[in-house]
Amino acid sequence: MHELNEEINDKEIRLIGSEGEQMGIMSSAEALKIADEQGLDLVKISPQAVPPVCKLMNYGKFRFEQSKREKEAKKNQH
Repeated sequence: MHELNEEINDKEIRLIGSEGEQMGIMSSAEALKIADEQGLDLVKISPQAVPPVCKLMNYGKFRFEQSKREKEAKKNQH
């Protein structure tokens, strides 16, 4: 499961924008502020990395797309 928004309590994170662009290393508070301004969620996608990698995304839409792909994959296996 992914860590979201306020659950991310790392001092420094590497932020990736919603279009996949590198936005650099910053504090999680700063990244949360950017996410809030853009109306997006801050999602930790690579917790093992140093610093951890977080991405700006619409998490609800991401989960919906992911479950759709899983259903499709299940349907196609015999």
